[in-house]
Amino acid sequence: MSAAEMPAGAAPGRAPDWHSIEWRKVWRTVRRLQARIVKAVAEGRWNKVKALVYLLTHSFGGRALAILRVVSNSGAKTPGVDGVLWNTPEAKSAAFDALRRHGYRPQPLRRVYIPKSNGKRRGLGIPTMADRAMQALHLLGLDPIAESRADGHSYGFRRERRCADAMAQTHIVLSHRHGPEWILEGDIKACFDKISHEWLLDHVTMDRQVLGKWLKAGFLEKHAWFATTEGTPQGGIVSPALANWTLDGLQRLLAEHFARTPRQQRMNKVHLVRYADDFLITGTSKELLRDQVRPLVSHFLKERGLELSHEKTRITHVEEGFDFLGQNVRRYRCGKVLTKPSAPSVKTFLSKIQETIDDSGGLTAGELIRRLNQQIKGWTMYHRYAASKRTFARMDHRIFQMVWRWCRRRHPNKRGKWIRERYFQRDGHRHWVFTGTLRDQKGQGWPIQLMAAAKVKVIRYVKIRSDVNPYDPKWELYLEARLGWQLAQTLTGRSRIEYLWKEQKGRCLVCGQPLRIAEEDCQIHHRIGRSRGGPDTADNLELLHANCHRQIHVRERRTKAAASREGRL
Repeated sequence: MSAAEMPAGAAPGRAPDWHSIEWRKVWRTVRRLQARIVKAVAEGRWNKVKALVYLLTHSFGGRALAILRVVSNSGAKTPGVDGVLWNTPEAKSAAFDALRRHGYRPQPLRRVYIPKSNGKRRGLGIPTMADRAMQALHLLGLDPIAESRADGHSYGFRRERRCADAMAQTHIVLSHRHGPEWILEGDIKACFDKISHEWLLDHVTMDRQVLGKWLKAGFLEKHAWFATTEGTPQGGIVSPALANWTLDGLQRLLAEHFARTPRQQRMNKVHLVRYADDFLITGTSKELLRDQVRPLVSHFLKERGLELSHEKTRITHVEEGFDFLGQNVRRYRCGKVLTKPSAPSVKTFLSKIQETIDDSGGLTAGELIRRLNQQIKGWTMYHRYAASKRTFARMDHRIFQMVWRWCRRRHPNKRGKWIRERYFQRDGHRHWVFTGTLRDQKGQGWPIQLMAAAKVKVIRYVKIRSDVNPYDPKWELYLEARLGWQLAQTLTGRSRIEYLWKEQKGRCLVCGQPLRIAEEDCQIHHRIGRSRGGPDTADNLELLHANCHRQIHVRERRTKAAASREGRL
């Protein structure tokens, strides 16, 4: 039986052909099992949940999606301690045999360090490809359960949620006329590294034996093995879900103590907003947060092996303002609560722009503009939901000064008028637009202009509803409409990508799954190849996932090869 004929819910007897997998069937089977898990959790049928998770983690479809996630994410080219990469179709096909519970033994993590903003270093543990796929496989069964029991105002490392949702909820809580005035800014000390293994094994609803092996795998650093007695490795696919599982329940605990009745809720005004291990808790007074809320939170964390960071945890009045997720939130004298890009975020952004300019070396103006535009777009897209218009204009002025100095350094013997005529053009009401030329491999060039941050439209963000479960079919239409709104705000309105996305109703024509252009690698496919005279017109184009695009071309090559063999015979 070929992979194309194999039932997506059945375990394969041999390694399938990677490019023959019917991804539409695979996704449909896995989504159906996940929806059944959500339903069983809602009904409290935990034996049914256990049976469905077992079926999912032993299915062909589950294994296929686990491997697809590992080979498609940004770390696909980073090996673990064994140095193995799944970068060929044959390696991906052979990986199916590695995803078996019987005899499974994870290898130690490869330890690396990345710098933090405070000058310290954060340790990351990089699993092998096989261990990453095993984690992704079990996460397919764990995540629907986690979403069913998660706090409504937890927004970090969860599907369909992001930083903008956390900031929108913060603004909603504080912007009421008689809203809370005091904020407990909470930060958990070394959250990922300190979670109690015993607590995880006792409370996480997944295969206890497999989870225990992950937690006790240890790590290698400078060819020496170190045991792990606590924490979950930051860098593993399943680690964010385990961290969220550990912290979920804090919102319900606060509600039980400070919002049992509507009157008690109006008196205390205790609300939680959490993004991963960073969280805010509001209150009516400093004494309430200091003497009642903080001890309760500390006790909640202590049971899980965690503690609050004394350096970063503080109580602040809303009129003083506070920084959260790269933005500053403050109530001004007029009574309005405004969210603006924080000073550290602005400083970091300008430093990265200056670093890009300093490291430009022999780059042409066009190549430099392309790199700067990527940074400017990323930063402005993140902050466009805040009151950022003045900040964006100030950034344009600072970036212009940096670019002008770059031009003067390149041509120290030229006058300012010559530099202006060479590098700056007029575009409508803008008179000093930094302009260059990009060229392809054939030498053909086209103009490119430096992006203006002030031209990015500041819009009001629509927060996701707190009770949404992305694995529950009843929310499917809501999430599809929301995805369309988000992409409408991201795309320019004039690109081929947006046109194709709308024509295909936001879905890949091969696997049938949503095309998340901002998060996934999506590519344009020519139905009739350009080498055969296929035009670049819309009726000859499709927007596909990168893996689906490769699958189409491999099948076309195989069809040609088969036809050629038949012709020779």
